[in-house]
Amino acid sequence: MTDIVITGIGAFTPLGADAPTTWEGLLAGRNGVAPLTEDWAADLPVRFAAHTAADPLEHLDRVAARRLDRSAQLALIAGLEAWRDAGLGLGDDNPVDHERLGVTCASGIGGLQTTLFQWDIQKEKGPRRVSPFTVPMLMANAPAANLGLRIGARAGVHTPVSACASSNEAIALAVDMMRLGRADIVLAGGTEAVIHALPINAFAQMNALSRRNDDPQHASRPWDVDRDGFVLGEGACLLVLETLEHATARGAHIYGTLAGAGISADSYDIVQPDPSGHGQSSAMERALRNSGLSASDIRHVNAHGTSTPAGDVTEAHSIRRALGDAADQVIVTSTKSMTGHLLGGAGSLETFAALMAINSRQVPATINIENLEPDLPIDVATTVRDLPDGDLAAINNSFGFGGHNVAVVVSNAHQSRGLAS
Repeated sequence: MTDIVITGIGAFTPLGADAPTTWEGLLAGRNGVAPLTEDWAADLPVRFAAHTAADPLEHLDRVAARRLDRSAQLALIAGLEAWRDAGLGLGDDNPVDHERLGVTCASGIGGLQTTLFQWDIQKEKGPRRVSPFTVPMLMANAPAANLGLRIGARAGVHTPVSACASSNEAIALAVDMMRLGRADIVLAGGTEAVIHALPINAFAQMNALSRRNDDPQHASRPWDVDRDGFVLGEGACLLVLETLEHATARGAHIYGTLAGAGISADSYDIVQPDPSGHGQSSAMERALRNSGLSASDIRHVNAHGTSTPAGDVTEAHSIRRALGDAADQVIVTSTKSMTGHLLGGAGSLETFAALMAINSRQVPATINIENLEPDLPIDVATTVRDLPDGDLAAINNSFGFGGHNVAVVVSNAHQSRGLAS
């Protein structure tokens, strides 16, 4: 089986404008959720969210940025950070064989802000004022396409769309591309930017969002008995994945191994997860088989953990079912308690967090838990927890509307550096 390693990381999130700052924020328990100050939010049933920690226009050429939806802006910033972090350049400074280079960058919703803004312009100012760049801005594949253009990817540029499982599905696709011999190196991950009146109200109307308007910093509280829904976030995270042979040949530094991935579908309901958790457990079990690891190798799970009343408990039992008695040695956390839910960008951000946890041997806390759900069959980290020395592996779970389930396994095999080096 072809070994796939992680050689570059980029992130633009509610906790930081780069990967090191984001990881520092996760370990510090920093909260990225804040009240919305925009005029359009005043009458909404939910008036808080987790915006990125910085304005993407501060990190991009402003002329080029005007031709990108915010989702593509965030992806470009994170993707190019990951590319640089992997020691790779652009243009003539890019030593990679472009025919063996791919991109898999997901989005759960795509360029929704562009769609809504341009519709407002057409209604208020007339059809002639609609931007000619509207279609290439709003299309869901725009973030992947723009990344592919910047790095010259010709092995394939793909955009999985599977709601909140999208970016972990993009990572799984990247692994498949390399193990099937289609590519040697893939820039993989996801992005989302839909903090806008319509999606916030739409999620609120289906009772998916927390309505803790009087205390937004404590709204995202996975596994707390008083949880009442998720908090909408935005951001992007991209990873440079490559075959071990390719990474070794160019002398790349390695964070760890993307050991495998597992995918399943509930086929139960368009929104609600199967309460039996069968599909979630199946994804984890398939990820373990795909990675060649066993449940006893897993020491950490970064859970989907959205802070919804039913979802958190279902996932806890799914983890126990997939890992069996080995779950007793596993520390579980949900970093959504700090970042909110990045939808299509959540999986890649949380795979990064799982990787850094085993890399640094520290698991970030699930913050905001005041009354832990009783009788959970898992060990939830409410403070930063240490992991043991030796060989470690972790699972990251992502589950999406439509019954999409993706689990990704990372390990510290082949590790040659940490994030700060």
